[in-house]
This record gives sequence, C-alpha cells and structure tokens, in this order.
Amino acid sequence: MDPMVAQAVETWKQVYTPIGDGGYILPALVAGIPLYILFYMLAVRRAKGHFAAGVALLAAIGISVAMWGMPAKLAISSTLYGAAIGIFPICWIVITAIWVYNMTVESGQFEVIKTSLACVTEDRRLQAILIAFAFGSFIEGTAGFGTPVAITAAMLVGLGFNPLYAAGLCLIANTAPVAFGALGIPIIAVAELTKIDLMKISAIVGRQLPFLSIIVPLWLSVTMCGFKRSMEILPAIIVAGVCFAGSQFVVSNYVGPMLPDVISAIVTIVGMFAFLKVWKPKTIWRFEDEPATTGPAVCHYSSSEVLRAWMPWLVLAVAVFVWGLKDAQAILNTVTMKLDWPALNNLVIKTVPIVSADKAYGAVFKFNWLSSPGSAVFVAGLLSIFVLPNYSAGKAFGCFFRTIKQLRFPIVTIAMIVGLAYIMNYSGMSSSLGLAFTLTGSWFPFFAPIIGWLGVFLTGSDTSSNLLFGSLQQTTANQIGVDPALCVAANSSGGVTGKMISPQSISVATAAANMVGQEGNLFRFTLKHSIAMLLVVCVLTYLQAYTLSWMLP
Repeated sequence: MDPMVAQAVETWKQVYTPIGDGGYILPALVAGIPLYILFYMLAVRRAKGHFAAGVALLAAIGISVAMWGMPAKLAISSTLYGAAIGIFPICWIVITAIWVYNMTVESGQFEVIKTSLACVTEDRRLQAILIAFAFGSFIEGTAGFGTPVAITAAMLVGLGFNPLYAAGLCLIANTAPVAFGALGIPIIAVAELTKIDLMKISAIVGRQLPFLSIIVPLWLSVTMCGFKRSMEILPAIIVAGVCFAGSQFVVSNYVGPMLPDVISAIVTIVGMFAFLKVWKPKTIWRFEDEPATTGPAVCHYSSSEVLRAWMPWLVLAVAVFVWGLKDAQAILNTVTMKLDWPALNNLVIKTVPIVSADKAYGAVFKFNWLSSPGSAVFVAGLLSIFVLPNYSAGKAFGCFFRTIKQLRFPIVTIAMIVGLAYIMNYSGMSSSLGLAFTLTGSWFPFFAPIIGWLGVFLTGSDTSSNLLFGSLQQTTANQIGVDPALCVAANSSGGVTGKMISPQSISVATAAANMVGQEGNLFRFTLKHSIAMLLVVCVLTYLQAYTLSWMLP
C-alpha cells in the first residue's frame, strides 16, 4: 500500500451529516435505525434480550460502515471495546451482587431477613419504598453503575414480590438518585468536561430532581395498587418523599454533588423506621396471588440472629461506601491495569460542533480490578462467609460459579448492548441524533433533557450521557442565550428518567429478578413511566430557562 494512503487511514474523522443535503434531520432518522429495531424487538415482538441486542448491534455496525463511512476495522474494534466494558466492570457488579444474594438464600438467612422486615411492615407498598427507593438510593450513591438495581431487585424477589414488579419497581425507584450516583461522578465528570462551576451544576440538578424525588414513593405505590389504595399509606409516602427530596435539595445546593444520595437515603431510612414505629396502615396490602393478612407479624428470631442475617448487606453497604471514597479510590487505583484499545485508541477524531476543535477520541480499557464497585461487593461476599451460619468457603465459591452459570445469557446481552452503545458513539451516530435537537431554537431547553434521556438509553449511564452530550448542551445554550449550566444540568436530570428503559439496565434487572428472556415485558412495563417522568423534567427545564429563571442559582 502506498505510504501516503496508509498514513491517511490511520485516523478517521467523524461525520455527523453523511447523508442528505447537510441537514441534521435525515441523518438523525437513519442513525436511529438500530434503536427502532431494539424498540420493536423488545416492545412489540417481546424478543429475548440477547436476540434483540444482537440484531440491533449488527444493524449499527452495518450502518456505521455503509452510511457513516467508518472503517470496518474501527467499527469492529469499538464494538469489542464496548463489549469488554460490558463484561468488566458492569457484569462483574451484577455477578457479585447476585452471588451475595444467593449465599444468603442458600444459608437460610434470607428467611430471617424476610421475617424481620415483615415485623417492620408486611405491607408490600412500604417494603418497596424502603428497599427499592431508600436502600437502593444508598447503593446508587455509593456504587452506581447498575449495582442498586441488581441488589434491590434480588431482595424484593426473595421477599416474595412478583418478579416483573420487583424488577420494574427497582428501575422506577432508581430515577431519583442517579444524577448524584457513585458519589457524584455524573456531575463531577460533566463539570470537568465543560469547565462550568461544579457547585452551580450540582445546585441546578438539586433544584430539578427533588420535584421527582418527592413523588417517586407515591409513583411506586400507585404502580403497584392504584391511587385509591395508595392513599391508605399516604402519611408514610409523605415522610419518605419529604425526607429524600428535602435532604437532596439541601446537600446538593450547600454541600456538593458527592453526598446527596447517601445522606438522603440515610435520612429516609431512619425517618421511615421511626415513623413506622408509631404508625401502621389499617390494611396490609399484598399482591393478588398472595394470601391477605391483617394484624402484625411476629418475629421469632432474636436481635442477634436478625443482625447476623442482615450482616452481609450491612457489610456490603459499608464496603461500597468505603470503596467510593476519594482517598480509597486513589489507593485502590494504583493497581489498575490500562490497555490502549487496539485499532481504536485516538484513531477516531471528534469534530465541530460536538467539540469546539478537533479532538482525538480515546479508548483506554481500565481493568481496575481492585477499585471496581463489583470488587467491593465481592469482598463483602468473602467477609460474609464468616458470619453466615454453617456456610463454608467451599460452599461460597460453589455458589459463585453457579451464579455465573445462572447469568450466562444476561452477560452476553449486556456485552452486546454496551457494544451497541460504543459503536454508535465512536461512529458519530449518537452525535447525529443529538444534533437534530439543536434545530429547536428557543425551545431547546425543553428538549435538553430528552438528549440526556437518549444518552442514558444508549449507554445505560448518566455519566456516559453527560460526557457524550455535555459539550453539545453547552454550545447550543450559548447560541440561544440560555444559561449553559441549566442545559448541562438538564442533560443529567433528564438522563435519570432514561435509566429505567436502558437495555443495559433492563438486562441487569431481569438477571437479578431471575426473569431472563422477559426483557421485552419489562421494557413495556417501564416505558410509560420513563416518558411521563421525562416530560416533567422537560417542562420544568423550559420554565426555569425563562419564566422561572429566578429558581436558578
């Protein structure tokens, strides 16, 4: 090959309008084809997740090469890069979380947990608020990246919840804390990217999400039993919503983005436990296929037995919190192994208007095997061996390999879904989708959350969505004369509503709830909730851009 030609193909510059007359609409419609396929396969055909993901992935690779002009070598490499990240750290988190749950079941300790929780409340509505909303928010705040859904969905199924409701409720509940997840990483990352003041973005998100957070407990209950039956537990719903939303507002505005979830979750759990000590619903609500009960449950276990049963989860909570601390991460990351991903790293060039000047798109695979949240859960599982009665290391490792076998299809699904996200990012197809929204002019603040929603749907991560579209939000806001911090914050706030329909999140939830192959049913379950919550954020952002601009810091 001629040396000049070889030099020319070393890097490839993204093109965002490869078809049509240079406008954004037609490229966006074509770029969305893999997503239409995924939507159709999941929502209409109700296909199994790995099959739907495989078809959509093949379509994305074909379109990126044939229409966007991406070299096939780069297309394959970016797909494999995404798949590798899907396996580690994402699948590693899922595997370890389900392993801890499986150990508590095999040792018989989950029966003690079920009984102890029933002594606090037998009501399924209140159990969902306590575990999916409050405890899940704590895990999201400390670990993020799919950990809370994996853990809480498994716990609710173990408590006797219908698997579809267990998975769906955990996904819906996971909206409130996502923007401040993993000790504020989504906000910190986009602040670093855009160079906008960190506290300003944190404060704006903290003046948007509490409007969702305060109604999520009610939303969960209405989803389970309807509005009328939800009024039976309205006092507890108010306590949960006010505790979380109030704490989220105060901490995000006056402390920073690292601790809103952790503090809000702790305040909510303590508040709920204290309130349920003095108040009980008149009627205990259960699912239709469960026997109706009235009157309090009786706990036949001693306090020490209850504490021992909960110990794996308490150790897990402490471990993921410690793992998430900045100083701990600095130490643990010293053993990180990094690999410049072959045939991809810095070979794709992002260009205007996605970035202000041409910029190489890095692709470095970080095998942070010690600092990963999944490793925190794994350590918690190892420590649990010493507290679980009649449970040995041999049984624990046998359980670990059975868990991997149990999750073999979800692992494949997640790997393909993340591969799909990465081929769309590196080919520029995701950017082509986002650019279409910039044509909305003064209405852009209404559509800014939709871009974040789309980003999380594509990547499964609010952090990734912020990194993907943060600069686009900032540039467009400056062009129309709106505070860029508002649109950047809206990307994160809108993104949280896309978490529940992200195929990656759905794969995690179905794996945790032991309903592999029902991804389509779960997608249909969460879709309407995702769109409804997104519209709330869209309207609020538009009003804050103009009429309610006094709400901004």
